[in-house]
Amino acid sequence: MAQLSAFDVLGPNMIGPSSSHTAGAAVIAYLAQKMINGPIIKVTFTLYGSFAHTYSGHGTDRALLGGLLGFHTDDKRIRDSFRIASERGIEYHFVPDDTVTDIHPNSVDILMENEAGTSMLVRGESLGGGKVRISRINNVEVEFTGEYSSVIVVHQDKLGLVAHITAVLSHFGVNIAFMRLFRESKGQTAYTLVEVDGGLPQSIKEMISDNPYVHDVMIIEP
Repeated sequence: MAQLSAFDVLGPNMIGPSSSHTAGAAVIAYLAQKMINGPIIKVTFTLYGSFAHTYSGHGTDRALLGGLLGFHTDDKRIRDSFRIASERGIEYHFVPDDTVTDIHPNSVDILMENEAGTSMLVRGESLGGGKVRISRINNVEVEFTGEYSSVIVVHQDKLGLVAHITAVLSHFGVNIAFMRLFRESKGQTAYTLVEVDGGLPQSIKEMISDNPYVHDVMIIEP
């Protein structure tokens, strides 16, 4: 039997009525915006399952937009996220989709575009109690919770890339808690997700990027 802490029962500090539909939604979008470089100018949220049916009444839309703006779950500005996003020049859309039924019922696809014209799609699932799982980045299925300090490396699937990443982490004395590699197919785009104990110095990004097969490096603090 899984053990529950008091925080699992009480849920997170949050703005909104539901740890699944508001706090979880805010965390998903908060993690998503950490994965794309530069200011976001456009975002489309495609909502599935119960998200699609109740997103307006439960404040999921405001929470998603608030998380995208970088607000934490207890930030009172979430209530005004529509206005703040408009003031920052962010174009946003919410698209409920009740045709897809083979995914988690509290799921959302977040399609972001930044000022440089780069697009990224992140799929997140709200698991309850404010806990989430990122299950897709662009066309690659992944598994990532955001509960640990994490580095996500986008790279070509080449021999020696994982060794390069672990060597850099070892150089900085970083202790790896979990490490997973996800890829489209052999030799194609891959994502190495490393969750670590403690924090991550920003200089890790530069050293990991110093490899011709590394496309991008994202550092995400919980």
